[in-house]
Amino acid sequence: MTDAEKYVRERLTALQDTEYREFHSALMPTVKKEKIIGVRVPELRKLAKYLFRNGVGEDFIKNLPHTFYEEDNLHAFIVEQIKDFDRCLSETEKFLPYIDNWATCDMFSPKVFADHTDIIYLKSLEWIASDDTYTIRYGIGMLMRYFLDENFKEDALKIVSRIKSEEYYVNMMIAWFFATALAKQYDSAIKYIETNTLDSWVHNKTIQKAIESNRISKDTKNYLRTLKL
Repeated sequence: MTDAEKYVRERLTALQDTEYREFHSALMPTVKKEKIIGVRVPELRKLAKYLFRNGVGEDFIKNLPHTFYEEDNLHAFIVEQIKDFDRCLSETEKFLPYIDNWATCDMFSPKVFADHTDIIYLKSLEWIASDDTYTIRYGIGMLMRYFLDENFKEDALKIVSRIKSEEYYVNMMIAWFFATALAKQYDSAIKYIETNTLDSWVHNKTIQKAIESNRISKDTKNYLRTLKL
């Protein structure tokens, strides 16, 4: 164990909340309980900023894989702070294969990506083409984050609709993507529901999540209910 890893482990242990560990481990079926220390996300983000400023973070992210779930999250939060886009993207791609759960995957979003969306779009397509569950999920998440608003790309809907997977956490993200698209780009997204383009489970989960959304009107929700398979 390097000095940086030892220091980080000590800091994380000092921040442990055992009640939170019990609660959070129940939400993480893909992560063994013994890999969860029990540190709340705001505390992790504060620690990541501190480590990034004092240089320990740079040493810490050189060492993969990590042992604990919180170490992975800390790694992600340190990489998020890298302002040089090329370096940040490189560190992101080094880290993606080590993500083993939905929470780390979904929380990880470097701010500098927002200034380079053309490149992130192409990278997202590469990530979606991966064989790794959470790399695929991450790619879909990036398309959802950046390309359903002012940078809307209709092709993103087509690309995500063509993803076929047996993985629950991929299919959940596809449903989340299309439910968000229904809220933000309804005229384009509804076609995929009306024509039953998605797999049946994803189709119904999309409708469920859309109906649960506060961003979709009551009339639209009633119409979506008629489209359930």
